Amino acid sequence: MLKLILNRLAHSVVVMLAVALIAFSMVAFLGDPISNMVGQDTTVAERAALRENLGLNDPLPVQFVRFLSHAVQGDFGLSYSLRVPVSELFAERMPATLELSIISAIFALLIGIPLGIHTAINRDSFTTQAILSSSLVGVSLPTFLIGILLILIFGVMLRWLPTFGRGDVVMIGGWSTGLLTSSGLRSLVLPVATLTIFQLTLIIRLVRAEMMEVLRTDFIKFARARGIRRKALNYRHALKNTMMPVITVVGLQLGNIIAFSLITESVFQWPGMGLLFVQAIGNADIPVMVAYLMIIALIFVLINLIVDLLHFVLDPRLHSSGAN
Repeated sequence: MLKLILNRLAHSVVVMLAVALIAFSMVAFLGDPISNMVGQDTTVAERAALRENLGLNDPLPVQFVRFLSHAVQGDFGLSYSLRVPVSELFAERMPATLELSIISAIFALLIGIPLGIHTAINRDSFTTQAILSSSLVGVSLPTFLIGILLILIFGVMLRWLPTFGRGDVVMIGGWSTGLLTSSGLRSLVLPVATLTIFQLTLIIRLVRAEMMEVLRTDFIKFARARGIRRKALNYRHALKNTMMPVITVVGLQLGNIIAFSLITESVFQWPGMGLLFVQAIGNADIPVMVAYLMIIALIFVLINLIVDLLHFVLDPRLHSSGAN
């Protein structure tokens, strides 16, 4: 276990260094930060003094090391457009994105795994065909279109649910949540439904395909021949082996949800990191863009590490052969 953790941590450090290099390139080569920080009335001498104070006259390797040291501390400078520390902006917006993404992932798992098992066990039933046909909606329609359709039906035509914003939130320490207010819960429904549908099709079809593959293996046939009950065979033996690839894909999907929830956040004007990133692109706010890139990379690295550890725990073959 320790060898696996150290190996994965080493890989993670390499990935984060590569992402940091890309992020630093954005800062160093995409426009002049001085021009974004000062007004038109600033003199050439004042610009030169500011450039010297910020260390922009130093060699690029020195600037990169300084950038890394600040990034490790969560310091990404000031937002060009909002004139506040970028770390404060993301600390304020991150709870909204994580709340939306994690709740969507939980609902997708709670719905998708049972439906995938049902369609694998009852392959030719009418309900299986209905589930598989309905699940094509999640594949065929892009996320923004699903969100717009939900807004049209439940927000405009029926007027049951709010169509934008997060509603009222409650602060618990430094964390803001809408789960404790009625308007916050109502505001969550449509964006959560949008992201859930986005994930649901993949989970259903993945669980179905893996379960059907496991049910055709020899050890399942032997277990069936020994007279093990069908329910125990399906849920104790087959499902356990089915979950290995599902854990991998679902883990990566969670990272994708957090990274690409910016589309859903834009549609519903959800005040999360994704909406902040979209606004930063429009304003050419490079520090915000860099911070988003670094945070998303870190989230993916952490999720991959957790998935690898879960594989090690759930697959006994890795205990004996060792993990590389």
